[in-house]
Amino acid sequence: MKRTSFLLVGLALLGMVTAVVGKAIGERKMARVVAFPLPPLSVPVDASRIEQGRYLYNTRGCAECHGINGAGKVVVRDGGMYVVAPNITGGENSVTRAYKLDDWVRVVRHGVKPNGNPVQMMPSEDYNRLTDEDMAALVSFLQQMPAMAGERARIDVPMPVKVLYGFGVIEDAAEKIDHLKQPPQPVPADVTVEYGAYVANTCVGCHGPQLSGGKIPGGAPTWPAAANLTPGKGSAMTRYATPELFITMLRTGRRPDGTAISSVMPFGSLGKMNETELRALYAYVKSVPARDAGQR
Repeated sequence: MKRTSFLLVGLALLGMVTAVVGKAIGERKMARVVAFPLPPLSVPVDASRIEQGRYLYNTRGCAECHGINGAGKVVVRDGGMYVVAPNITGGENSVTRAYKLDDWVRVVRHGVKPNGNPVQMMPSEDYNRLTDEDMAALVSFLQQMPAMAGERARIDVPMPVKVLYGFGVIEDAAEKIDHLKQPPQPVPADVTVEYGAYVANTCVGCHGPQLSGGKIPGGAPTWPAAANLTPGKGSAMTRYATPELFITMLRTGRRPDGTAISSVMPFGSLGKMNETELRALYAYVKSVPARDAGQR
């Protein structure tokens, strides 16, 4: 009994030390400066692109976190996590009021704040592969949003999440992105695998770069694993034999049998994609190599 007690005390002390060290490493990671050359956008940011930017804002998940009006909102209140997305208009509690063009590009495309620190929780890896044309359109829309008062941005996460971040199990967007990779060339908007691959960039934050799903890194403990979109073991795509079934699911949030899919999936945005994008996305997902569920 005495040896068992010593062992339990030792394990408890080890756990405490691990937590303290992991938290400290995580805080240093959040304070690091991510430096890289930022080429200028090759496409002008101007009023002619606002409507395309509005479409991207509403279909690529931006409104899911920042709200339709951009003032921010509570994104997660679950499992000990409390996250309020920032106000990205020029109103009260704005984080972007002083942003210049390069600051918008650095944050959206690279997951890095104007001061060089990494952003937290924002899936910039989803937006990193936007073409310069779409990036210019999105920024054109963001810059003209009316100033709205919003809540102060806030990120509270449980100690285990902080520790996992400190030890690199959970990565921020800036760690996942190749900052030297050139933006992709435009792909014609058509029902093709190539265009579907471009649209699918908005899925990688949750489903992983290989689209095989699994537990969402940094998500609330109660969030379900993201579905495997490949044809491998545990694939969710076996339910969707036709693009019509797939599109109906994205627009209703329900499987073909009528059961509801977790609201963690941003159906409010995905369901607003146009027919061409949804059919192209289906064509691409059906073409990807098979991987077992959770291999991300």
